[in-house]
Amino acid sequence: MSVPDSHGHAGLAAFRHINFTLYAAGRFCVVAALEMQSVAVGWQIYEITRRPLDLGYVGLAQFIPVIALFLVAGHVVDRFNRKTVLLLCTLGMAICSALLVEITRIGVPSVGPIYAVLFLLGMVRVFNGPAGRSLLPLLVPDDLFPNAVAWNATVFQAATILGPALGGVLYAAFRGPAGVYATTVVTCLLATVALTRIHLRPSNRVREEISARTVLAGLHYIWTHKIILGSISLDLFAVLLGGSVALLPVFAREILHTGPWGLGILRSAPGIGALIMAFGLAYRPLRSRVGKVMLACVAGFGVFTIVFGISRSMTISLIALLLTGASDMVSVVVRGILVQVATPDEVRGRVNAVDMIFIGASNE
Repeated sequence: MSVPDSHGHAGLAAFRHINFTLYAAGRFCVVAALEMQSVAVGWQIYEITRRPLDLGYVGLAQFIPVIALFLVAGHVVDRFNRKTVLLLCTLGMAICSALLVEITRIGVPSVGPIYAVLFLLGMVRVFNGPAGRSLLPLLVPDDLFPNAVAWNATVFQAATILGPALGGVLYAAFRGPAGVYATTVVTCLLATVALTRIHLRPSNRVREEISARTVLAGLHYIWTHKIILGSISLDLFAVLLGGSVALLPVFAREILHTGPWGLGILRSAPGIGALIMAFGLAYRPLRSRVGKVMLACVAGFGVFTIVFGISRSMTISLIALLLTGASDMVSVVVRGILVQVATPDEVRGRVNAVDMIFIGASNE
């Protein structure tokens, strides 16, 4: 397995292109905003119902539209201007957050309207993911693409670490979720401004009419290109069978005998490990034996997950989670480069839509 030659293009090389810088700024704003909002939504729902099961419905409400619409979303991304699709999605997220502000303001006593907004948000996000990922290869020259993928992952991880913390602070400062939702609206609008300033060359893609063949083209392409199928399947099963995040509250309380503070540290450890690795890959990109390195890191992810599972020490558990995040990040970056490079631009949206299902299934 090989990736485009990035020799001499490490460090901040991708940021020398204003389109990528604007894209990264917009992505950071959107991811941080959604992470802030997720904290507020979870806390608000639990305050209303006091039922832990209702927190699980938060993810379900957003994932159902993904399952229902991912094939259509991929076709739309390939048929229409991807920048326009991404802009509409970002505006849609701002509208969803504004609806949450209004629901909170009028004091709706039921969680039903909140779930309805989350369902709408899921419909927006199913288009946002493929559009954003399909736009990335168009922002930098081919030889800078590995560097762009590494920095894109870095931006994502930084936002996922900062967003929840900021959401908690704002929730406390505003004495409720309305201030968090309002901040999310503003942040999404800032992302819209950044994305609006991106200027792309006119695309030569042919607009295919919607049909069963064109809608299923992404699935067909992945199935007939085993290197793509193998890479995304490997990640799915590794994370699906080895993920420990959902059980962290149990480990924190029953095994490691720590409280909310310790749980927060444990929850942030994989993200910190991933962020450190993403920085490393941006400055020291993989140049050879990429496939073997990825397989070794997937194996390492499993080993470190086992270590976490049998650990009774807070220190060892933290180190194990840091290393699971770092190992997984190698797979994320390699797969991100491989899928994009091995996919023609005319089907990139549909392939990315399928890939997002694999990612979403493992994470949910």
